[in-house]
Amino acid sequence: MGCRTKPSRSSNRMAPTTEQRAIARFRNTMPERGLKKPRAPAVAMIRTRFGAVIVFVAVGCVSRPPELPWPAGDIIDLSHAYDADAIFWPTAEPFRLDKVADGITGGGYYYAANNFFTSEHGGTHIDAPVHFAQGHQSVDQIPLDRLLGHAVVVDVSGRAESDADYQVTQDDLLAWERINGSLPAGAIVLLRTGFSRRWPDATQYLGTAERGEAGVAKLHFPGLHPDAARWLITNRSIKAIGIDTASIDYGPSKLFESHRLLYAEDIPAFENLTGLERLPPTGAFIVALPMKIKGGSGAPLRAVAVVPR
Repeated sequence: MGCRTKPSRSSNRMAPTTEQRAIARFRNTMPERGLKKPRAPAVAMIRTRFGAVIVFVAVGCVSRPPELPWPAGDIIDLSHAYDADAIFWPTAEPFRLDKVADGITGGGYYYAANNFFTSEHGGTHIDAPVHFAQGHQSVDQIPLDRLLGHAVVVDVSGRAESDADYQVTQDDLLAWERINGSLPAGAIVLLRTGFSRRWPDATQYLGTAERGEAGVAKLHFPGLHPDAARWLITNRSIKAIGIDTASIDYGPSKLFESHRLLYAEDIPAFENLTGLERLPPTGAFIVALPMKIKGGSGAPLRAVAVVPR
């Protein structure tokens, strides 16, 4: 539709007034005066010979940017709480909350404040690529569009239940595709092992509650097989990957190959997720925002999913 003017109120047709003719002459001579004609929307107020004011508004001339759709549906929390029971890697310092104030002040009002301490890699958190890829993105450098998008959920909970060291394979991914279609470009792949229901029992969740290097040697939980990570990188285009265990590599891993493969391609990982059983194989929209730690190799993560009703 072309530009047109629309009066804000109706009026009888009448011959142009002196004011109208003057405005028209001024607008027509604007280029000669070295001025640019105003771009829509333009407003002109003209006083008629009877004293009435008519306001003209130019419409249909401004192209508006398209509105970005925001999904509607049920909001699912995919993060565990940070507290004294939060599970951390055996060599990482656990979460601590130190109370600074909690009570009525001398001014008669209530006031609460705390200090907290946490390692990067514990609780529900993000692994930035620099965690295993030197010179790659730290937490604050991860593009925001990698942290939100459409999710696919690959469910291997049946196999993981009978094998704590199960590794998600290329065959698992292809089996998902046979039912749901090819993994869409830009998807966030979430691996559901069912281990989140074992939280916060470290023995059940990690395979051991022992701390230190001795504990690392006794870890048992599912992860992503390096061959499957390599297949995703080579054959699909994903934004990020997540899992409901402590690591994208399985517990007994010594070389952390899936970490290294993915992070070399700047694909971050969300670890220690929960609530994946509430998500459909496709259709959920994920928002996973970490604490913006400059130079961080990881950070606490608040992840949520929007599931269409």
